[in-house]
Order: sequence, then C-alpha cells, then structure tokens
Amino acid sequence: MVLVQNGGESGRTIKFDSTRRYFINGRDQSEIAHTPPPVYTNAALILLAKPVKDDLLAGGIGSPYNPGNPYNKSKTQAGGSGTFGPGYSQSLIAWVSPHAIRAAYWQKYYVHPRLRAEAYGGLVHNNKVNKTNHPIHPEVFKSEALDRFFSKNKSYLLPQAYPEGSPLHSSYPGGASVAAGASVTILKALFDESYVIPNPVVPNPQDPTKLIPYEGPPLTVGGELNKLATNIGLGRDSAGIHWRIDAAASLALGEAIAIGILKDEKLTFRKKFEGFTFTKFDGTKVTI
Repeated sequence: MVLVQNGGESGRTIKFDSTRRYFINGRDQSEIAHTPPPVYTNAALILLAKPVKDDLLAGGIGSPYNPGNPYNKSKTQAGGSGTFGPGYSQSLIAWVSPHAIRAAYWQKYYVHPRLRAEAYGGLVHNNKVNKTNHPIHPEVFKSEALDRFFSKNKSYLLPQAYPEGSPLHSSYPGGASVAAGASVTILKALFDESYVIPNPVVPNPQDPTKLIPYEGPPLTVGGELNKLATNIGLGRDSAGIHWRIDAAASLALGEAIAIGILKDEKLTFRKKFEGFTFTKFDGTKVTI
C-alpha cells in the first residue's frame, strides 16, 4: 500500500477467467466497475434499439420515450440530435458525466476528507499486530472477517481487488457513483421508466456462459436503470476501495446535478414542453 501511495506499482496483474461468461459475483462486479466501459451510452443504445426476435442480445428493448416528450404526439416530426431524439440522449450522457465528476471531487477535497477503507484496514492491522492505539471502535475487532483475513493472508489489511489499490483521494463521495446517479437520471428523464422490458434473461447459475429466461416480477426500465447505477457503486465497494455509504449517498448528488442540467436544457427548448416526469432514487416523483 505504501509503495503504491508513493507512486510505485504493485507489480501485480488481474488474472481473468479464460472462459468468456456473464458476471455472477461481487468479484466480477468489482472488475466491471474498475475502469467502467461506456455503461450509460450502451444503456441508451439498448433502450433505443428494437428487439431482435431470434437473438435477444443482438437488439435492444425498444423503450418508448418519456411520456413528456413533445414529439410523442406529433404526426409530422420526430426528435433528433438537437432535441429529444437518439442523438440528444447520447449527447446528454456525454455532457453530464464531467459535471458529476467535478462536483464529486470538489466534495472530496474541500468538504469530506474521509479515510479510504483500505487505509482503515491499515489502522486495524497496526492496532492488532504492532500494538498501536488508533481510535477504532471496539466492535470492529469482534468481526469474524478479521480472523478470516488473517487466516488467509497473515495480515489484517483489507484485501483489494485492484492491483493499484485505492485511489489516493478521499473516499467520499464516490466519483463513479456520482456519475452513475447523474447518467441514470438523464436516462430516466428521456425514456419511459414504466415500460416493461420484454423477454428478460439472466445468467444461468449452473453455467454462466449461458442465459436463461428471467422469472419474477416485471422488470421496468426505471427499475433496471436504478439497479445499473447501484451496481456500479456496489462493484467499487466489493473491490475494497469504498464504504457502502460512499455509493449510496453519491447517487443523490449525481441526481441533483442531472436535474440541474435538465432545468438548464429546458430553458433552451422552443417546443411546447410541459416537462419530463420521473422517479427519483428516494421514490418521489419530480417533473423537470
């Protein structure tokens, strides 16, 4: 940890499964959140694309636009790159993330200098092994996890999924989660969150190289977008670089940033527009 924090490299690399498969556990989830692909741009494309009957993974889900979209009732016009159309959704996703990251880092450096979970593990290790006296709540030392760490690693340091360990800035808020909250809020504002996803599939627990039909309550666009945002944060938690609260609270910050951007956008529209209505992460409805 000290080597990495001083600008060095651990010399370790991640060993990937030699068999391509769908992700099935927290370790997989942490790697997806390591250097995330264009998750939200991909989500927009999946929402926009029509389903392909004979190959569910070749198409999308064909989600309708948000009921507030002014073009929904037009017989002669459709949204485009400038407003309310496919290109517009792509551009807003690209636009919102940098603003989310800037807000997150301002909070990290000027408001919430919170210790990383990795560094807290170092304090625990020093108290247990080097008999230091860092002010740590005594309940921590009753955790079964500590004994399991030491049994496997001969250390009380918190295991890390990433070879480079935690980022060197404050743990709170989680930048990836702020960006997730902002991006998903944009998607919920642009698409019909109540739309039920047709023919959903999930990885086969017995063979994660294959998919099987989903069985359970209907899956909606809004619900799945909320899961997407949450899973990015939980992946960072699973990696050992964040606390759970870093992800949970950061979604609200990202949401507030997106709502601010949507309010600014609304001022530029020339169409008769009553606003987008969607559900916030806390379950309340809002109209922008």
